[in-house]
Amino acid sequence: MTNFKIQEIEKSFDGKILENLGDNDYIIKINDSEHKLKIISMNSRGIEFILNQQYHKAKYLEQSTNEMNIVIDNVPMIINLHTHYDKVVYKNSGGSGSGGAQTALKSQIPGKVVSISVEHGDSVKKGDVVCTLESMKMQVAVKAHKDGVIRNIKAKESGTVAKGDIITDIE
Repeated sequence: MTNFKIQEIEKSFDGKILENLGDNDYIIKINDSEHKLKIISMNSRGIEFILNQQYHKAKYLEQSTNEMNIVIDNVPMIINLHTHYDKVVYKNSGGSGSGGAQTALKSQIPGKVVSISVEHGDSVKKGDVVCTLESMKMQVAVKAHKDGVIRNIKAKESGTVAKGDIITDIE
């Protein structure tokens, strides 16, 4: 389940795909109501879709881990994606309160490795970005869960990781 929050509209909603009907047709649930969604076209610049028989065009302006600036039907808005995504990824990768015993920095999401920011032998501080993953068209920074030295980098740039895969050891 993805949590979206649109600024200026003081309302957040949960969006979920209930059923993939094939041929780019989906039944989606927004909060408690079901809607029919047909994706006409989607690329790196934006998406054209029909929601409940109404045509919409969304254009992506820029995107970070938490926010996506888009224009839908000529109305600019910022969508906060996974409002707590960074914190969740950080906490589950060994950050916050798991002590210094764990050396393995693990991926908490499946994704493509966009970039690796460290090399074997580098010193890192807790919270430093170790690598960037792309998952569901979002880039997520994976941060060091403790101070230490990078050992055994397992992730490869442009490779993929599954949830729970070890990215690197920090000793």
